[in-house]
Amino acid sequence: MWDIASIAPPLKFLSSGRFVRLASLYLSSKELHPPITMRPSGDRHLATETELKLELSADAVDTLLGSGLLGEPVSVDPLTSIYFDTPDHLVWEGGYSLRIRTVGEAHVQTVKTKGSNSAIFARSEWEAPVTGNTPVIDYTTPLKAELDIDGTASVAQFSTTVKRHRWNVDQDGSRIEAALDMGLIVAGDRQMQIRELELELKDGKPNALFILARRIEALVPIRFGVVSKAERGYRLLGEQETACKSEPVHLDRDLRVSGSFQVIAEACFRQFRLNESILMDRANPSALHQARVALRRLRSAFSLYKMILVDVESHRLKDELRWLTGILGTARNIDVMIARVGSSDIRSYLLEARDSAYEEVLNALYGSRAKALMLDLNEWLHCGEYLTLPETAEIRNGPVVDFAIEVLDRQRKALKKRGKSLVEADDEHRHEARKAAKKLRYASEFLSSLFTSKQAERRYGKFIKSMEQLQDELGLLNDMATAPTVVQDLELDSHPDAQSLIVVGDREKLVNTAQSSLDELMERKRFWRG
Repeated sequence: MWDIASIAPPLKFLSSGRFVRLASLYLSSKELHPPITMRPSGDRHLATETELKLELSADAVDTLLGSGLLGEPVSVDPLTSIYFDTPDHLVWEGGYSLRIRTVGEAHVQTVKTKGSNSAIFARSEWEAPVTGNTPVIDYTTPLKAELDIDGTASVAQFSTTVKRHRWNVDQDGSRIEAALDMGLIVAGDRQMQIRELELELKDGKPNALFILARRIEALVPIRFGVVSKAERGYRLLGEQETACKSEPVHLDRDLRVSGSFQVIAEACFRQFRLNESILMDRANPSALHQARVALRRLRSAFSLYKMILVDVESHRLKDELRWLTGILGTARNIDVMIARVGSSDIRSYLLEARDSAYEEVLNALYGSRAKALMLDLNEWLHCGEYLTLPETAEIRNGPVVDFAIEVLDRQRKALKKRGKSLVEADDEHRHEARKAAKKLRYASEFLSSLFTSKQAERRYGKFIKSMEQLQDELGLLNDMATAPTVVQDLELDSHPDAQSLIVVGDREKLVNTAQSSLDELMERKRFWRG
């Protein structure tokens, strides 16, 4: 049996053109539509679903079904779905999934966009009845018009078989369909269990989804799902990976500033959840590192967008993210030491310390504080006060490209100021330069998709390469400066082999090299200008 925690290769999100758009959700947003409106033809129609996906344990499923919290189910149906694609996965890499679902004698074909990959899925879909399990691909879906794919080129890739309990819930005047799926995804000789509850908003306000989620969370533990059934199936088809790196962030140039923040925060949260799932399955240094990276990137996003994040809740959430990052940081420091040490005696001590640190990580992730953080963060992100404050309306609703240029200029200026004289600076000031470099790197990665000319792409490649070089050098300098403190915190400073944990090297030479790298970076043409 395969589990989602053990199947987590980093997947590319490829925007294949004008059909694919990362759509964010706003409390006061207009109805979401694909960039090109597809006119319905006959029984075929375009719809947009907005749903919250929750992952449950087997015990939680039993408790929920026995609680009556959602009332009596309006239906309990066996559902079988077959997902189709070309042999080289053109449908998936083009930003879509294609399935045929069988309910009784009826067959329904659905084409969906990948959506925003966030806790809230806001996705366009094209649905039509078909005869049997043969895809019908024509110009009523984007697969033919955009990807030039026909039904004969598509073959079955994997299938899902679930029992679905469905409820209609009235939550504070909003209509929500709750669907609990229990079953399997099967891809060749691999399979994965499904236990997920989807809350789909049929009519009303998005915050109703979170109100209902909190009622459920008061009864059973929940985790936000950031992976669709289609993506799980494609992950089963791929190689097993041990960690999930950050995925490219794709921003539309016509997004508002607040919308761009949501897309970026969603991407960071997704990376965290994917790695958190792996960590909860097994102690994995790579997954812990990437989970920590995701939290750091999210905290940087808060800083980059501080002009619109002036509400009390945004400051509280940032403090909570700092707390959780710190918990993971302790374990990460020990992992780094273990990779560096050669002595078997001191290694044994570090492995014991690592076990203790990982236990603290798991206690935090399973604890009420971290779980509350995840729920609070996602509700605030999509329905928070920051989206409606009058004092930030002008910036919040302004054009994202102008905002991005201002942010990148500001971060570049901050790095230039803090790195003006690394040779004469002390360790603390070099650490500040390192943090400024990280912020500029993250800002560049978050916002680069807004600048798509060939010239901008060339400049971006050179800019990031120089950034990576500088960060490596500043990181090594930081390790030299902080290793003694870490050794002392682990009570190893008196150990005869403690010196093996200390980073050694020609500090003066490295500082000069870092200064040269920073000067070279400052000479690079800015990809966001000209």
